[in-house]
Amino acid sequence: MNFFENYLKSVVFEFRRYKTLGDKSFAQLEEDEITWRKGSDDNSISQIVKHLSGNMLSRWTNFLTEDGEKPWRNREQEFQQPYGSKQEMIVAWEKGWTCLFNAIESISEQDYYRLIKIRNEEHTIVEAINRQLAHYANHVGQIVLLAKMIKGTSWQSPSIPKGGSEDFNKQKFGNS
Repeated sequence: MNFFENYLKSVVFEFRRYKTLGDKSFAQLEEDEITWRKGSDDNSISQIVKHLSGNMLSRWTNFLTEDGEKPWRNREQEFQQPYGSKQEMIVAWEKGWTCLFNAIESISEQDYYRLIKIRNEEHTIVEAINRQLAHYANHVGQIVLLAKMIKGTSWQSPSIPKGGSEDFNKQKFGNS
């Protein structure tokens, strides 16, 4: 496997890891909890997902041939009205991730040196992917933290739970 193939494989793994953190957080939430906000100027989980989905669809639709900021996207509106239901939010979440994974699968080694644009700024493929990976990690972290705040003591960590490092390492390393 060459560097570029290894890079893409690694990136897909990381994107899937962040998607899974979101999925496991949503699974713990009730319908009304997706719109909870700590304060009036804060975003709910639903609004963050709306922003992520809008960003993913804009950035990854025709990724190699069009600017990543599409004229049909209205970023400001993503932070206004939350989704009407948890199901609607999850459908949008899945649509965004599907667009992203399909776009990454379409990238070939010949595209490695190609320049693409995001908001009229040129990026290499690696720069553009890294930009989005960092952006999505930030927002998924917000989703996880909000879900934890909402669920309180009933929260189940979607990764290694606090106080669970030793058990996790025992499983990973086979130590008893």
